[in-house]
Amino acid sequence: MNSRSYDIAIIGGGIIGLATAMRLTQEHPDQRVAVIEKESVIAQHQTGHNSGVIHAGIYYAPGSQKANFCSTGGKLLRDFCDERGIEYEMCGKLIVAIDDSEVPGLEELHRRGTANGAEGLELIGPEELREHEPHVAGVKAIWSPNTGIIDFVRVSEAYSTEMRESGGDLITDAEVRAISTSNGDMRVETTAGDFSANNVINCAGLHADAVARMMGVDTGVRIVPFRGEYFSLKPESARLVNGLIYPVPDPSLPFLGVHFTKRINGSVEAGPNAVLALKREGYSKTSFDFGDAWGTLAYPGFWRMSMKFWKTGASEQYRSIVKSAFVKSLQTLVPEITGDDLHAPGAGVRAQAVDRSGALLQDFSIAETKGAIHVLNAPSPGATSSLSISRYIVDLAKESFGLGA
Repeated sequence: MNSRSYDIAIIGGGIIGLATAMRLTQEHPDQRVAVIEKESVIAQHQTGHNSGVIHAGIYYAPGSQKANFCSTGGKLLRDFCDERGIEYEMCGKLIVAIDDSEVPGLEELHRRGTANGAEGLELIGPEELREHEPHVAGVKAIWSPNTGIIDFVRVSEAYSTEMRESGGDLITDAEVRAISTSNGDMRVETTAGDFSANNVINCAGLHADAVARMMGVDTGVRIVPFRGEYFSLKPESARLVNGLIYPVPDPSLPFLGVHFTKRINGSVEAGPNAVLALKREGYSKTSFDFGDAWGTLAYPGFWRMSMKFWKTGASEQYRSIVKSAFVKSLQTLVPEITGDDLHAPGAGVRAQAVDRSGALLQDFSIAETKGAIHVLNAPSPGATSSLSISRYIVDLAKESFGLGA
């Protein structure tokens, strides 16, 4: 397509925006579809900085969108990759209770995961635990053989290729500056020029609330960016970890705690800390943007959240500053780890939606407004669930946008 006028403009070239574009172009070839991405290449932010885990659907409340989308999404993702020769590895995952006080929480996770349809879950004791991970300390664990690892950037590239082969456009270097409505159409003003669209799907991730505000929509939430800081294990230390090793998480938080993650390239990551980022794309401790910082600090929901979780926040910040404290948290799972085993620090930024009451949204949040669909909260397991989320969004679009069968 060479026209700058589209039936549907999707804002955001991350994995969910691209999966949605691919499905739209394949199921509705009569629709002119464009993905508008502010970076020069796709999948540069949450998609390109996540842990690369194919989740099995263990943690989420039964009946929630996370539970429903993840249970089907992982299977759809693996089928997609099998058909296209995209590498992944079902290395398995352990969720470890380090002492007896964590066993009830572990058993509740097993109940949840079973209810959610996570396949093959087993509660195992310390002997079998060490058969899977000889260097791990713990009294009991969940073994999840249906958890794996993958490169989600490569998956996103495949979605993008198929979308374009089906007639869609990918427009890069196009940061959205404003959105207005005229004669029923939306005018999307970007750094690559202006585009018109009958309808918009907002998959802007870290900027999803800002894009909604450009459209005059009060979503009731604000994206608060949390930087997840991690280290990699040195190659000679990677032998301490065979797969994925996680603690029993705090059920009141959407974060999974400091853990060990094998990557598809064979490296192993340790972390993350979850600390407030003062820039929506703040991948370093010194990253700062006045507008982003002010947007967070001026939001009443942020302060209400901070009052609820100040102890957790202080602990995460301390661990971010003091490496020995970070190492100590790793040693609860793998006692042999030392600071000398860690190198190559890195980070991702999670787009966490917070409502006015200070609640951290635990579930996915996808809202409809006139002529638009907004993906307001889709962190982990969003990448695993990308194909099932895209199916849900396209079904919404059929109704909201009046698409043909």
